[in-house]
Amino acid sequence: MDKSREIPRATALRLPIYRRYLSYLQNAGKKRVSSTELSDAVKVDSATIRRDFSYFGALGKRGYGYDVDYLLDFLTKILNQDRLTSVGLIGVGNLGHALLNYNFRKNSNVRIGAAFDVNPEIAGTIQSGIPVYSMDELEEQMEQQAIEIMILTIPEQHADDVVDRLIQAGIKGILNFTPLRFEVPHGVRVQNVDLTNELQTLIYFIDSNIDGGDN
Repeated sequence: MDKSREIPRATALRLPIYRRYLSYLQNAGKKRVSSTELSDAVKVDSATIRRDFSYFGALGKRGYGYDVDYLLDFLTKILNQDRLTSVGLIGVGNLGHALLNYNFRKNSNVRIGAAFDVNPEIAGTIQSGIPVYSMDELEEQMEQQAIEIMILTIPEQHADDVVDRLIQAGIKGILNFTPLRFEVPHGVRVQNVDLTNELQTLIYFIDSNIDGGDN
């Protein structure tokens, strides 16, 4: 793959979907799959699938389709699914507790390894098998545990200060569940998750009888 080519964000978001279904096919003993079959399964049109894969070179053969084992292995490496990534979480409230309990168990390469909170009744405890540290230990634990990605589930009035600390500590990625949007330096990525907005969008599509499926 030519790493100098920029992959569209929409394509990048679809890659884990393809990988998940290919893993299912491999477990079922299937050796090859066509773009049409893949399209029917993941609800992405076949032309889009072929275009997505074309960014990485010739992954399939005309008249044959895609080799399941090869394509799964390729996407696994592209998505770094062959190594464990430990992430942190700041804010062990209701949403934070839910994420700790879930802890990406369906995804074998991502784990929340540490959580942080200002509440002295929570700091120093184990929640859903995850140690919770005081915010005073944030930078130290990020360095010791090589945490480069942080999930943010804190009240918005504290978010700016926390993000500044994360940037100073060398964070590379933030999954942001707060309603705020942050300006970050080059080299830091922020993925915003607005559950209220997603729900309101879903309600709009239902009330308007619009096909709003996310392909």
